[in-house]
Amino acid sequence: MSISGINTSNTAYIPTSMSVGEGRGTRSTAANEELSAGDQRVLERLKQRDREVRAHEQAHVSVGGSLILSGPNYTYQTGPDKRPYAIGGEVTIDTSPARTAEETLVKADHIRRTALAPADPSPQDRQVAAKADSMASEARLEINAERNGEPDNRASPLQALFDRINDLPPAGGMIDTYV
Repeated sequence: MSISGINTSNTAYIPTSMSVGEGRGTRSTAANEELSAGDQRVLERLKQRDREVRAHEQAHVSVGGSLILSGPNYTYQTGPDKRPYAIGGEVTIDTSPARTAEETLVKADHIRRTALAPADPSPQDRQVAAKADSMASEARLEINAERNGEPDNRASPLQALFDRINDLPPAGGMIDTYV
């Protein structure tokens, strides 16, 4: 149960899995009635986990819409009945900034809602949401700077340094020694 964010600079992978446990007795490929009591318990836990994982990933997909790049992808465990059951999953979403700060602010909110869509978000889901909050904060700073007519020095740290140097008084000038 996870969300993977695709960004132009990195990829977030959110693995989530659950160990269902061993304790398998005699195996049978026939109906569930032929499984041992231990196998029945394992099978029920696997079925429950499968439902939880699929609902979790579907919540991401339902809210994500255009952000969804791929998914859901599931990790399976074979049950005592020889059938595969989803025990983990991931959805890949686009977490790259948009073209403008305003669009990035809207997109960051969508990313956050997508990450936190499941009833019980995973730690990785929360991490993606936190990154979206950070993206939104940066977009707000950029929007405020544009509204105040300030140049965006974050785009060029070297230019910001040169600007500060140019604001210094010229070297070799008079020094005020009056105390």
